[in-house]
Amino acid sequence: MTKFIHFNSDINSISLPDAFDYPYNYTPHTLAKIASDELQEYLKTQSDFSHDFGIKNPYSNDALGKMFGVLVVKNTEGSIGYLAAFSGKIANSTQHKHFVPPVYDVLEKNGFYLKTEENLNRINKQILELENSIDYQDIKSRYLTTKASHESLLTEEQTKVKERRKLRKLEHQQDNQLNINEEFYLREYEVYLKHKIAPVKKEYLGFQNKIEQLKNQRKELSAWVQQEIFKHYIFLNNSNEKQNSLDIFKDSTQNIPAGSGDCCAPKLLQYAFLNNLTPICMAEFWWGKPSKTYVRKHLNYYPACTGKCKPILTHMLKGITVNENPLYVQLKIKKEISIIYEDEFISVINKPHDLLTVSGKEIEDSVHSRMKKKYPEATGPLVVHRLDMSTSGILLIAKNEDTYKALQAQFINRTIHKRYVALLNGKLSKNNGEIDLPLRVDLEDRPKQLVCYTHGKNAVTKWETIEVKNNKTKVYFYPITGRTHQLRIHAAHSLGLNTSIIGDDLYGQKEDRLYLHAESITFVHPKTKESMNITSPVSF
Repeated sequence: MTKFIHFNSDINSISLPDAFDYPYNYTPHTLAKIASDELQEYLKTQSDFSHDFGIKNPYSNDALGKMFGVLVVKNTEGSIGYLAAFSGKIANSTQHKHFVPPVYDVLEKNGFYLKTEENLNRINKQILELENSIDYQDIKSRYLTTKASHESLLTEEQTKVKERRKLRKLEHQQDNQLNINEEFYLREYEVYLKHKIAPVKKEYLGFQNKIEQLKNQRKELSAWVQQEIFKHYIFLNNSNEKQNSLDIFKDSTQNIPAGSGDCCAPKLLQYAFLNNLTPICMAEFWWGKPSKTYVRKHLNYYPACTGKCKPILTHMLKGITVNENPLYVQLKIKKEISIIYEDEFISVINKPHDLLTVSGKEIEDSVHSRMKKKYPEATGPLVVHRLDMSTSGILLIAKNEDTYKALQAQFINRTIHKRYVALLNGKLSKNNGEIDLPLRVDLEDRPKQLVCYTHGKNAVTKWETIEVKNNKTKVYFYPITGRTHQLRIHAAHSLGLNTSIIGDDLYGQKEDRLYLHAESITFVHPKTKESMNITSPVSF
């Protein structure tokens, strides 16, 4: 049990938590924070490995930040300590002396993975040698050149025949026998060309078949080694029950995500269960250069992901008392909706923070469910647009389908203008600007979004500073597009404002609420055709 680390700090006066934190939404316990601080001190001074995290130069292209985790545990003697882990590998190794080992070490010397990798590299080398060989390049060039030439010759003859037929038709000299002869000629000419190219084609296809066989061999070997890896990732729980990745993800509609089991949380819990350590609380934090894709910032805490970790942790935490999702606790608190404007066609409401716009799978209470009760005679979807659960402010409600469609058209045509107020956790280098970062859903950690220039949707936000006070900046946000979590990502991401909205539990740090409010909306009334500007004063 060499990975058990005793606290350097005095923790005797700190009470242990009653239950293990809900891994996907939590504020780290004091013990976990102290353990994190001690691990960070180690990272500042360690000489056990060499890795450029980008602490000194975050703009270095070679730098790479990394997620670290701590698990506070109690040993069989009743002593409290902690374990440390990192995600994936560091310095081309999955094992370092200060950290728990991986659940399964794919880089184990003489292990099947490295042997298979050698075979795959050998196959790749054979493919590369064949594709780059002088003989293959020569026969490929001759075959493709001859094929193109023959296709051109055949097309030329076909064109001549068409032109002759067209001319005979104009001169009213149709000749069926001549047409048949020309068809026979074209078929014979095509056969002649195929016969002429056959030896070159045969030699070319011989090379192609060899290359294709090697590629199929590579594909089969890759598929086999992946399945073997999944079989060898065997996860324990408090009752010493075992499940491998194939068992855990058997009901998943998607393939097992790459790197499943290599995150901090599974590594930490696995080591604890193997060594009769009782898990108490944990925390994961980012160390080093910010990610260009995800929102990951130096020293910030982050919960476990839902795509890779949740299925695994559901098994591993079985039998352990885990806190209820704090989100559900928040949503159980009844918050009142106020009406800002109302007539027979529309209603403009002020949505409180921590209230869903539309009911979820497990939470019925929402703006939509309340509006259905308030306006039982209304037709159509009622809610014209949405706000994040955590965001407060203005929402438009349509009382009939025609009104709904008319307002929706204004959103689609971007003639509706909205203004948000946000309080940011820091100062900005400019007073205004525009953020253009394409966004898409994080498939491994829904509902979070990430920046993606390949598959992301266009997302643009204009902003300006209102005031700076106590090292916090209040800003106006003017969303040009309306992507999910757009303002939150554009604020927090290192390529955006690089300063998260206060209280953003997804992309920043938790507070009493998310300090983001939809303050103003301008639209054309669907019935009166008058331009309307409605505001909802911000409470922060």
